[in-house]
Amino acid sequence: MDFTTIRHEVTDGILTVYLDRPDHLNAFTVEMADELERTFVEVNDDDAVRAVIVTGSGRAFCAGMDLSGSGNVFGLDETKSPTLADMADLNDPELARVRDTGGQVTLAIYNCRKPVIAAVNGPAVGIGATMMLAMDARLFSTKARFGLVFGKLGITPEACSTWFLPRIVGMPTALDLLYRADILDADAARACGIARSLHEPDALLSDARTLADSWTKGRSPVSFALIRQMLYRNSAQPDPHAAHRVDSLAMFYTSIGDGADGVRAFLEKRDPQFTSRASAMPQFYDEWVRER
Repeated sequence: MDFTTIRHEVTDGILTVYLDRPDHLNAFTVEMADELERTFVEVNDDDAVRAVIVTGSGRAFCAGMDLSGSGNVFGLDETKSPTLADMADLNDPELARVRDTGGQVTLAIYNCRKPVIAAVNGPAVGIGATMMLAMDARLFSTKARFGLVFGKLGITPEACSTWFLPRIVGMPTALDLLYRADILDADAARACGIARSLHEPDALLSDARTLADSWTKGRSPVSFALIRQMLYRNSAQPDPHAAHRVDSLAMFYTSIGDGADGVRAFLEKRDPQFTSRASAMPQFYDEWVRER
């Protein structure tokens, strides 16, 4: 893959994605959105990768949208007048410059079959703050900062953050964070539930890789992908019946897949030999994740 705003590094099954505009504090652009979305779509079929870590090059994680461009700095087509009905089919190419670019990235993260960890090495503001909400864990350097500053700019939160944020911190805290629009230091980010843990700057990436290993080494790729998607999707259902429908299929196919050796290995007191691939999910999977 050739990228101009991000950089990939794969080590022992872990893909580290560096937001790579250090001279601009890794400020977000439409091109970066496209490259991140592509990354999280394509990693699903890369069976050499079992986990993804996102961090920033230089001293920042991401300073938000690059506001220095001409025209609409968010890359939106101001000649259009979209309606709610127009947004029914998000795959419509006519919506390419109407859709929120940050949301396209977080939807790709949401749909990812691998765990995604944010290693927040420095300031994270605007989309730099909201993109990490779609990730499974947020590890903060002691030098990290976090800001949902939309209210001060007269715009609204994006990147599907009004769906993710209350699920992480609860509704009262989510409202307070967005109303105040303050910049939080690492301690405050941990206290409100945004940061899972705080780390010395030199240890941040190593600790993120240790967490990724603890989650994925010796695990079934298909089981892991299903667990991740079942938690995010089933927890948003209005009652448990939809969860039972999917749980039943997931249990059925994993029990005749990696689960067969997993059970034998448990009884024989040995390590299991999992052979499934996240690039080849059970037959019900694609239909399920396309449901709205």
